[in-house]
Amino acid sequence: MTSSSSAFPDRSGVHTASNSARRLDPRAKLYLLLIANLLLFFHVDTRGEAIVVALLLLPLFVAGRWRAGLRLTIVYVLLLALGLWSDTVTMTGSGSGGGSLISAISSGGADAATAGSAAAPTTAFVTAGHVAGLLSVGIRMMMPCLISGAYAFTTTTISEFVCAMRRMRVPEAVVIPCMVVIRFFPTIVHDYRQIRNAMAMRGIAAGRFALVRHPVQSLEFILVPLLMNATIVSRDLSVAALTKGLGIAGEHTCMTTIRMRWFDWGYMAVCTVPLALAIGGVL
Repeated sequence: MTSSSSAFPDRSGVHTASNSARRLDPRAKLYLLLIANLLLFFHVDTRGEAIVVALLLLPLFVAGRWRAGLRLTIVYVLLLALGLWSDTVTMTGSGSGGGSLISAISSGGADAATAGSAAAPTTAFVTAGHVAGLLSVGIRMMMPCLISGAYAFTTTTISEFVCAMRRMRVPEAVVIPCMVVIRFFPTIVHDYRQIRNAMAMRGIAAGRFALVRHPVQSLEFILVPLLMNATIVSRDLSVAALTKGLGIAGEHTCMTTIRMRWFDWGYMAVCTVPLALAIGGVL
């Protein structure tokens, strides 16, 4: 009994140290999320945006989230390439489009009336470039928030998040709803997988693209149960949080230890510099 009890702290201590050495502090993760939102708010240049996105992707790979990091990197690179192709098409296409989608459409009507069907393929190509550029910019502006949010919520436990919020003197009225929201989405994902497994066992909308081929069955057998279960899950999570004493007034203790280290402050500064330069117009 003595040897087993003495070995338990050693294993837990090594596990905590190995995990914390590869991850940023939760407060640093929240700061990266703030930087991503500022990047969206100020709508900086493409060069500065690419540098900040690369810095936001790096912690995902360091934390061992290779699959998520590669997926987000590929999506961002494709959106960036689509935006550059759209700029090239709209600048070297018809020339008289004026640089906007509305003017491209109006010039397309004028060309079709005057030059016949010869200018129609060019105008349609330029219009497609404008539409692709709109979609690329719209989705790409949200990518920094998605990247930083994916890193923050996949590498932070509930206890670490609660400890960080209390270190920042956040009121308990804000901590409890945030904790419920963090636990809500993994529970909904788990329920979705259980529903999909039950449907596959019964041969209902089976296959990879079955949800697209059978939209009515998807609405009936997936969305309706998820929406009905969402209220129950949120209520149960709120009751579980209050049962653990999170709503009791007074000073709370936490078994999880978090600490801002030198690389947390350094990485926050490294991510802030290109954002500030991009906002100032230097990059």
